Parts: sequence; C-alpha cells; structure tokens
Amino acid sequence: MQTVELDNTQKEKESFKFLSETKRNVWKGEDHREPSCCLSVSGVSYTVSERLGPWWDVPSYRKRWTRQILNDVSFHVDSGQIMGILGNSGSGKTTLLDAISGRIGNSGTLLGEVFINGRKLKRAEYQDCFSYVLQSDTLLSYLTVEETLTYTAQLALRQHSAEAIKKKVSAVMAELSLTHVAHSVIGGRVFPGISGGERRRVSIAGQLLQNPRVILLDEPTTGLDSMTANQIVVLLAELAMRNRIVIVTIHQPRSELFNVFSRIAIMSRGELVFCGQPGEMVDFFSQCGYECPEYCNPFDIYVDFTSVDTRNSDREAVTFNRMHEITSSYQRSDINQSMLGKIEQSLQQSDKPAIPFKSKESPSGAAKLGVLIRSERTVRNLSRDRMGVLMRLSQNLIYGLFVAFFVIHLDNNVNKGAVQDRIGIIYQSIGASPYTGMLNAVALFPALRAISDQESQDGLYSKWQMFLAYIFHILPFSILSVFIFTSFLYWTVGMHPETLRFLCYTAVVLVPHIIGELLTVVLLGVVQDPNMVNTGVALLNIAGILVGSGFLRSTAQMPTIFQWLSYLTFQKYSCELLIVTEFHGLELTCNTSRPLPGACLITDGGEIIDAGYPGALSRYTLDFVLLYSFLPALLLLGIISFKIRDRLVRH
Repeated sequence: MQTVELDNTQKEKESFKFLSETKRNVWKGEDHREPSCCLSVSGVSYTVSERLGPWWDVPSYRKRWTRQILNDVSFHVDSGQIMGILGNSGSGKTTLLDAISGRIGNSGTLLGEVFINGRKLKRAEYQDCFSYVLQSDTLLSYLTVEETLTYTAQLALRQHSAEAIKKKVSAVMAELSLTHVAHSVIGGRVFPGISGGERRRVSIAGQLLQNPRVILLDEPTTGLDSMTANQIVVLLAELAMRNRIVIVTIHQPRSELFNVFSRIAIMSRGELVFCGQPGEMVDFFSQCGYECPEYCNPFDIYVDFTSVDTRNSDREAVTFNRMHEITSSYQRSDINQSMLGKIEQSLQQSDKPAIPFKSKESPSGAAKLGVLIRSERTVRNLSRDRMGVLMRLSQNLIYGLFVAFFVIHLDNNVNKGAVQDRIGIIYQSIGASPYTGMLNAVALFPALRAISDQESQDGLYSKWQMFLAYIFHILPFSILSVFIFTSFLYWTVGMHPETLRFLCYTAVVLVPHIIGELLTVVLLGVVQDPNMVNTGVALLNIAGILVGSGFLRSTAQMPTIFQWLSYLTFQKYSCELLIVTEFHGLELTCNTSRPLPGACLITDGGEIIDAGYPGALSRYTLDFVLLYSFLPALLLLGIISFKIRDRLVRH
C-alpha cells in the first residue's frame, strides 16, 4: 500500500517537471542561432478619464474624473525566464499586458517606454515583436487542430512552401503535445471536441508559428482544472527555456509552481508591489513582517497581504495603507535597485543586438487578400456544420413553401386575383430575401469577426481583408440558396413560363438576399451587438419597401422628398424589374358574367406597368445596372466599416 502511495507521489512530482529532452530539442537548431534578448519596461502609467454620471444627467455628465489604472510600473526580464504576474481582480494585470503589447487603445493616456535589447520600441512595432494569447480561445469549432494551425501558418509564413509549412506545424504540435489530437475537431459549446487545456495549447501554438521571442499570455489557466492549469504553466516554462521570454498573468497558482517561475510580480491598484525571484519574495515579505505560515500557499498569502479590501471604508483604509507600505519598502529595496540597474545596463550597452521581430516580410495587401481567399477554412468550417448548411440552403425554400401554399396557382383572370396575387409574390420575394441574408450573417460572421480581431492584432492581415474573403466564400451558398427558392416558387405557382424571364427573376431576387447579408456584415463591423444589427437591418428593409417599392403608395403620389429618397433604395429597382418581367406581354382575362367594379378595364399586363411604374419598360437595363451597383457600393462601405473597426477594437 505504501509502495502505491509513493508511486503516485512520484508521478505527481514528475507532472511539474519540464517536458522531455526529445521535445526540448524540437527547435534546438533554431535556438542556437538566435542570440539572447531582454525586455525592459520603464515607467509605464495609464490613466483614463471617465464621466461622473449618465448621459441624461447633463450636469454630472459634463464632469469627468481621472482614474489611475497603472502607476509607474517598471520591470526587466531576460531570455529563458518566465514571469508570473499575480494580483486580485482589478489590480491592472491585463491592462499592463495590453500596454506593453500596444493593444491599450486610445481611450486613455499611456506613458512609459518599452525596450527590447536596450532599443526603444515604437508602438507600431509592438505587434511585430510580441505574441499575445488572449484569455478566451477564438477558434473555429469545426476545423481540426492541424487545419487550424495550417491556415494560421499560411497567413503567418507567407513566403514558405507548403512542405515547409507542414513541417513547421508538425514541429509546433510536437512542442505543445498536440500531435495525438492533430485530426480532432476543436469543438465548442454545441458539440464536444478537444479538451479545454488542449484548446488553450492550440491558441499558444498559433502564436508560436512565427517563432516569437516574447510571448504574453493573459490568464491562460482560466476555466481549467487545477492539474491542467499547472501543466499549462509548466509547458510555458519549458517554452521560455528555449531562449524566449514568457510573461503570464495568472490567478491562484498552486504552491507546486513556486519554483517554476523565474520571476514573480505582484500588482495591486495598478502598482507593482513586488517583482523578483521566488526566493527573494519570501525573504522580502518576511522582512516586512508578513511571514507565510507553514503549509500555506505563498502565492495566496502574499496576494492577500497586498490586496485592498473594499467591503467597508475602514477596512479599505487599513489594507490600502498596508499595500502602500509594502510597495514603498519594495521601491527602496535592493531587489528593485538591482532590477533598475539591469534596465540601465541594457540601455547603455554599446553593441546592442537587433530587435528580434517575428517576421521581416512585408507583402502587399493584395498578397494577404489572396491568401485569405485561397484559404478554405471559412468554407470548411461552414460546410461541416450540417445543420447550418441545411438551414442556409433551405430557409428561402421553406419560405417559398408558405408562399406557394397560400397562392396555390396563379390565374390570368382578373376577377380571380391575377394582378393582386402576382404583386403579392413580387412583394414577398423582395421583402423576405434580405431577412434570410441577415440571419445567415448573424449566425456565422460574429465568430469570424472575433478571429479577425485577434489575427489582425497579430499582424497577419487587416480586418477589411477578412471581410472581403468572407463575402467571396459565402457567395456560392447565397446563389445556390436563392436559385433553389426561385426554381421552386416560380414554376410551382405558374409565373410567366419563359426561361429568360425566370433567369431575370432569379437575378433580381439574388441581389436583395446578398444586400441583406452584406449590410448586416457592414454594420457588424462597427456595432458589436448582433441584436442591434438585426433591428437596424430590419428597419432599413421596412423603410426601403415603404419608400421604394410603390406598393403601399404610388411613387408619383408621394411627397417630393420621398420620391428622391426612393432612388437610394434597392427595392425601387427590384420591384420595377420584377413588375416588368412578370407583366410585360401578359394577357389578362375577365369574367364578364360577374365582373368586379372596374376590373375589366385591365386587359393587358402592360397597363399595370404604365399605371404604377410609368417608363419602367424603357429603364429595364438601367434598373439592372443600378440594382447591381449596390453590391460594389456596399463592399466599399464594408471596407470603410472594418477600417473604422481597426480603431475601435484593440482585442
């Protein structure tokens, strides 16, 4: 029995050791060719200005107060070291990573400098030097691990051959122990896939493809069990040993990881309370009079000592003074002076090594767009979602079934609704198509938008390029969906039985469907909430039908301002085209035995055109050109929208 317990204890200890020498030598050749580097952060401070009250309270809304998020944070890390940043929620850990990686945004004032090898980094160079793994994993659920990394490599290693990319992906998977799940799908909340720890390692692997020298990770253990979280930290320490700098924010690490970290930083209220080696941390807090009790986790104890308790004002004052005393002691300590000396030494070094950028390639925007368009990840991710594909292709058809059920069959007899039924079908064809396009975009694009936000921050491409690639990939699905809908509805209800007219009808109905999806994606570029976008697109579509279709009120009878506005709606051109397509040359009959009052005045479809849309027949070709001009206009608007998103979104 004792033997079994000893074996289990030995296995648990081994789980906190570094990985095997085999994995350690995966990139051994590269490490020998790369000189060591160091990261110095000097005097980083960040303040934001916030309004006191809500917008409807004008006096308080005009007043602002300045909040200090980071206050004069400085530290130094060398190659081969892993630095853990600890602190309670709101201490400024994530903001610090955002600041030194250039993702802080423009909402506040950022001061301080970041140096690599003693050379000052410009903010525009941050994304080319640092790799940043966010707290949440942004991965496509239906792709396998190998596919996910391969597509990322195709964007990150644009001048490498297919064979070189394959070898690089295999090396990264071996380094992060992902080879056994290479052909497993990522999975998500809807269906199972790889485990949470494996998903986190896939996110880290995506960053390692460019072989960065500095890796930043924000709470990489969030949502993982204790053992998996520790394995992730041990893995990160192993990555640091390969001549890299790893900085990680971490929440409640186990005591077994005490000696895994090379340096430990503790933050509270935006200040660096301590930064040094694990052994130095124990001695420092003991000298300050805060010893760690036996059998207690030093991480938990020291974070508690430096946290500010805000449950009541008295407790807050006491704990704030204690935190401030510890911070002052650290600033006067030899540990801090030694760290500042290392920063000064790196800045004064005469032969400073070059800044180790991730990639020196600078391909054109067209080349990046070509890679995104050639990449099949969007199509593969969509095509493997069977329910999603089924709904995308059938939702128009399902709507067509409802319309066909109510109409049954069109009649040429005016007394039996020959005109009304045809106008109703045209109205439904134009009015419903944008909604189905909108639903498609809301279901699929937000996940791609999140990935685009992350990868564009990594410098792989611009957000507008992902927008164009998305439109290119979903276009075949949209065309097929509309073709299925029009083929069923047109011939089932018995519209004008000519192939050319059917093709014109399909070509017209296709545009509102694509416009609905395009407009939704454009708005998703600047509006984060899909529900707000749904509402906006629905209102725009309703307004367009009211103003442009001429069904509710004839265009000639509308006020002048609405007549001019009608030219800005795609519904105006769509309805004119479908009215001409269906009614031109259509011979109508009338039951003279029991005629409706005034019904028999209409004997030809051309009279419908002349009465409601005078001159529409002569504008047929022009209407087609104007209708299809909405597509490139929305593409241009989408590019502008996602360029704006570059400024709005920093994550």
